[in-house]
Amino acid sequence: MKSLNYSVGKAVAGKALAVAALMVLVTVGAAYAVPSAIAPSFSGTGLDGRQISSRQLSGKAYIVNFFASWCPPCRAEIPDMVELQKAYNAKGFTFVGVAVNENDESMRKFMKMNGITYPVMMADQQLVSAYGRFIEGGLRSIPTSFVVNRSGKIIRVVPGARSRADFEKMIIEALKPAAKTLK
Repeated sequence: MKSLNYSVGKAVAGKALAVAALMVLVTVGAAYAVPSAIAPSFSGTGLDGRQISSRQLSGKAYIVNFFASWCPPCRAEIPDMVELQKAYNAKGFTFVGVAVNENDESMRKFMKMNGITYPVMMADQQLVSAYGRFIEGGLRSIPTSFVVNRSGKIIRVVPGARSRADFEKMIIEALKPAAKTLK
């Protein structure tokens, strides 16, 4: 019995190591631009009880960040996101967190523990599919972020965790005034 438990434990540890290695590979993926793609419309209730929608965000720059509290790379980038939210909120920017495979109560506790003040809503299949169409094979890893400029266009898809400096560059790019079209 002891050797069976040891073998199962060893097998589980091996799988955990493989999953961790895969997460590292996934989180170092390169960000890439999406040519003139209009961001999907969405509407829902944030975990703070307030309504959040793409219509409310019209004219603002935002980053939709698919994440989970149980995801180490997701947890690693949250403190930077919280600080950048404070720094850029008054300039017309916000993060929108989309919690994947979570429950409301544990996510509310996680938000409070981590000082998350930007809106967070629970993922549903419709939202995952809407954003997943911008990634070959669909949305398969977290964290994944979608940078939306003031014109409502996705300008960058970012698989994997990012540093504060990376996020800040994306925010500054998204906040740039929309180019005027000549008539």
